[in-house]
Amino acid sequence: MKIENHWLSDDGNVNFEFETPNTGGEFPAGRPDTLVIHFTGGSSAESSARHLCKPSSRASAHAVIGRDGLIYQLAPFNTITWHAGRSTWKDRSGLNHYAIGIELDNAGQLEPNGNGQYSAWFGRKFTQEDVFFGVHRNQSAPTAWHAYSETQIQRVLDLCALLIEYYGIRDILGHEEIAPLRKVDPGPAFPLDRLRARFFGETRDLDGEAEWGSPRDRAIVDTERLNIRSGPGVSYPTVSEPILRGATVRTLENRNGWAEVECVTRGWVSSQYLKYPD
Repeated sequence: MKIENHWLSDDGNVNFEFETPNTGGEFPAGRPDTLVIHFTGGSSAESSARHLCKPSSRASAHAVIGRDGLIYQLAPFNTITWHAGRSTWKDRSGLNHYAIGIELDNAGQLEPNGNGQYSAWFGRKFTQEDVFFGVHRNQSAPTAWHAYSETQIQRVLDLCALLIEYYGIRDILGHEEIAPLRKVDPGPAFPLDRLRARFFGETRDLDGEAEWGSPRDRAIVDTERLNIRSGPGVSYPTVSEPILRGATVRTLENRNGWAEVECVTRGWVSSQYLKYPD
């Protein structure tokens, strides 16, 4: 994949079916110099791409990346699109005039509805295998978020590397950072700080968000229902509903066959029922 005349080359994983009319002319000299990462909050990459191409939506972005890694490019990268809205960062306001907008197909924050299922705002149900539990940078407690696919995250990494090299990009921001009172995307399920650290050597806040790869502090529940307790032993009371098989938890401490973990809440579980990725 490469950029030619501000469009991606078609490597079999780029779709040019949609082109948005919602643009504001070309960037001035020296821009774009920033990337802004979003999630769509929609039901599919294609439906989100179609929406961002409707004049009535009064919104747009340069690219939408699907969970399968397919990129829908909606506008040339030297054109201003309408993805940031009212936004500020440091001494800048109106980040549309500085930034390329990248939308990721993701349902966003989810609500538990019992039986180990979670719901998106548009009604789709997700199981715990599809959920990331984490603390949002603008919130204080862990909640449930739609997990990004590994293929999708790798595609973001590849595209960011290409854009940084081609345009001299100096910063990568989340919509949640430039409009913190309005937006929560891309959320803790996306490793935004680690992405910045990889390209720019920055370590703003690496706690609570998703990781690249499969670190040893992430474990998968390997029993049908795992009790989570207030301390490391069966004498301690449970602190929430059991965690169901397949859920991913963050391991904080190990002690005598018990692990303190964090998911929708924080507590202790028997280590024998945790399985760590290779």
